[in-house]
Amino acid sequence: MSENKIPLRKCLGCGQMKDKSTLLRIVKAPDGTVIPDIGGKAQTRGAYLCKCAECLALAKRARRIERAFKCRVSDETYDLLSDCFSK
Repeated sequence: MSENKIPLRKCLGCGQMKDKSTLLRIVKAPDGTVIPDIGGKAQTRGAYLCKCAECLALAKRARRIERAFKCRVSDETYDLLSDCFSK
């Protein structure tokens, strides 16, 4: 009798391990831009954030998204990500 394991991922903002389905996946596109992966199926490196503005602010302040993807993240990208939380 095997139990189904719930996939857990770590939020870049608060650092807590949470159910993957409750987090927003963000990815680095082939052109180098960081974008939200709403469907969660993009075939590229991904990172996760809680769906709240506080975690985005923590990740931005500590530059965790930049470190995760080894690239600069523009203010427009952070605006795009914050728009995902208001939906």
